[in-house]
Amino acid sequence: MEVRGNIHSFETFGLVDGPGVRFVVFVQGCPMRCQFCHNPDTWSTDENQSFTAKEVFDKAIRYKPYWKDNGGITVSGGEPLLQIDFLTELFRLCKENGVNTCLDTAGGPFSKEPKFFEKFKILMQYTDLIMLDIKEINNKRHKILTGINNDHILEMARTMDEMGKKMWIRHVLVPERSDYDEDLKKLREFIDTLKNVEKVEVLPYHTLGRHKWDNLGITYKLDGIEPPTKERVKNANMILKGDNIKKMYSD
Repeated sequence: MEVRGNIHSFETFGLVDGPGVRFVVFVQGCPMRCQFCHNPDTWSTDENQSFTAKEVFDKAIRYKPYWKDNGGITVSGGEPLLQIDFLTELFRLCKENGVNTCLDTAGGPFSKEPKFFEKFKILMQYTDLIMLDIKEINNKRHKILTGINNDHILEMARTMDEMGKKMWIRHVLVPERSDYDEDLKKLREFIDTLKNVEKVEVLPYHTLGRHKWDNLGITYKLDGIEPPTKERVKNANMILKGDNIKKMYSD
């Protein structure tokens, strides 16, 4: 029996979802309930569009001429790790055909329990790059912001680093939720313990997806909170990406 994926949508020319031009697969279903989410319509695990891995690969490979040397396929969400069997099969097809693979995840389903972890190790054999969202380094604030704890997400980052997997770390900057200097510095310290982080991205919170919450009848918990100022975005970039951070920000 072929594994089928529950797919939300596709993007044929993604430019911000990994290196180069990407064919992006947005899967349906997510265990997090991030207060800033601009795609709450991807939360539900109810079936949206069902595809086999081969059907998705065949749809994507038509765009290979546009990928040049560094493009490829990215699977985003929703949360791809909820559909790890489908994801593994898709990435296996990609690697058999010389296609670069990128996993865009927040790590919510990650576990060291054997049933999941054995599958995860196989998936990593076919994964070239992981873009990992770390929503908040402070566990209490992370739970308020996303609805779940972050212990296993940080463990996932350490595990992938031990496996030698290339990572990009992403942090959504939300005033009054994930924009605290002390937490940004702790996040930087955590990133500094990882050997295989190639890039750190600060993503300023925006309200472009607010209408989706209203259309779905979901209460928007960031009502009244404006996007971060240019100064706060610059500050976050300096802390998370700048040099000599400890000296610059020591009290």
